[in-house]
Amino acid sequence: MKVGAVIITMGNRPDELRALLDSVAKQDGDRVEAVVVGNGSPVPDVPDGVRTIELPENLGIPGGRNIGLEAFGPCGRDVDIVMFLDDDGLLAQHDTAELCRQAFAADPRLGIISFRIADPETGVTQRRHVPRLRASDPMRSSRVTTFLGGANAVRTKVFAEVGGLPDEFFYAHEETDLAWRALDAGWMIDYRSDMVLYHPTTAPSRHAVYHRMVARNRVWLARRNLPAPLVPVYLGVWLLLTLLRRPSRPALQAWFGGFREGWATPCGPRRPMKWRTVWRLTRLGRPPVI
Repeated sequence: MKVGAVIITMGNRPDELRALLDSVAKQDGDRVEAVVVGNGSPVPDVPDGVRTIELPENLGIPGGRNIGLEAFGPCGRDVDIVMFLDDDGLLAQHDTAELCRQAFAADPRLGIISFRIADPETGVTQRRHVPRLRASDPMRSSRVTTFLGGANAVRTKVFAEVGGLPDEFFYAHEETDLAWRALDAGWMIDYRSDMVLYHPTTAPSRHAVYHRMVARNRVWLARRNLPAPLVPVYLGVWLLLTLLRRPSRPALQAWFGGFREGWATPCGPRRPMKWRTVWRLTRLGRPPVI
């Protein structure tokens, strides 16, 4: 199976990008072809053989990744698997691409693999990087209902069937939107603890737009994908959880601004998932109300 890798960059981490590309080049088996997308910025120097695309404006994380995917042909059809990797990450082992090939070949229903993210200094995996509710043991692999955006591999047939990442999201929840559409089409998602991307420990709130985007996109996610009776339940639960976390006043103001924006602005096409998909998500341990 042919494997490609897509990395988007703002051009501000040239050393980390070079190290990541070196780790991609060292993967066992057939060569992994890499594409680096400069998301509204020039691409730093990269090794020979790495394709680059420089976009005149920042299209956001999903928009940039979709452009990188299309570098492998419509819906990435020139490769069988595409890995999406953060530009400040590093593949910890040389066998990650080969493990992906084996996993997808062994399970025709497997559509997406979420890697384990670990801090390169401590080896610790943050709880938020385990894409399930029962996240206390990051070393346990399992079926899951979503995946990590900058540390994953996707069978390109999934994109051909359900479409790409939602460009309009720009940042936050775009992975869950794709995951729900994939699950609704019959694909499965695995979290694999043995496929590791090293990434420095960070807080998502480091992004200035974090609270607004998280709230806006969660409303869009529900409006686009959930059966109508579940939309208010899902959003009500997340409103309650947000209040219980007691964010700062400015953060809460930004969150409510995003929440209102999510209702007032177009969210893209609405394709509510089947009720049997709701049941599948529930059986997998994460009903789509949380």
